[in-house]
Amino acid sequence: MSEQLHHNREVTEKVFLKLSLASKITLARVLFIPLFLAVLLTNWPLLLFPYFELAYSLQPWLAALVFILIAATDAIDGHVARKRKEVTTFGKFIDPLADKLLVTAALLALVQMAVLPAWIAFIIVAREFIISGLRMVATANGGIIEVSGLGKLKTVLQSTAIVMFIVKDHTGILGIPSLPLIEQGVSLLAWAVMLAAVAITVVSLWDYYKKVSEFLNGPWTKAD
Repeated sequence: MSEQLHHNREVTEKVFLKLSLASKITLARVLFIPLFLAVLLTNWPLLLFPYFELAYSLQPWLAALVFILIAATDAIDGHVARKRKEVTTFGKFIDPLADKLLVTAALLALVQMAVLPAWIAFIIVAREFIISGLRMVATANGGIIEVSGLGKLKTVLQSTAIVMFIVKDHTGILGIPSLPLIEQGVSLLAWAVMLAAVAITVVSLWDYYKKVSEFLNGPWTKAD
């Protein structure tokens, strides 16, 4: 058993070393998602700073910062891949998957915290499932669909909305209470950005469907 585990570890290490730098950065984005969830959802201020009440006010802001840093690697790995000419098949697969996992994890966490209605998370996550299915059908029929401007705008709006929802109920920081007017303004802005993200999510799905529609006519079975 130990020999098998050792062999599996060696294989994993060899595969990782063969990955391009861009793919390693993308993979790191996936591996750091649990850290984001831990910072956002766990009661770490009580465990680490039981006598430092201000740590509680910093928790959502720290979680938002971790999310921003993880999401920022999307731009970094893309830049590295283009600059080093390391655009690979694995990179094309893992990059959108990493984005989907990060956004899905954040949305589900917000639903669990009763900050975000479940129907918004459902629309966004369902769109990603549908897009993944359409992409597989298009690829199986020889089609390659590049990410559109709407898709990029969707990602930016979703990420911005998620960050705002994480901190919108915690505008006060370091024990300094926030003014009610500021709290209401931040909350309204957060909802406006989130609803815009949902709208662009639906529109980008329709746009993607139109692009792959020519690949959806079959044939669904091989000829005899």
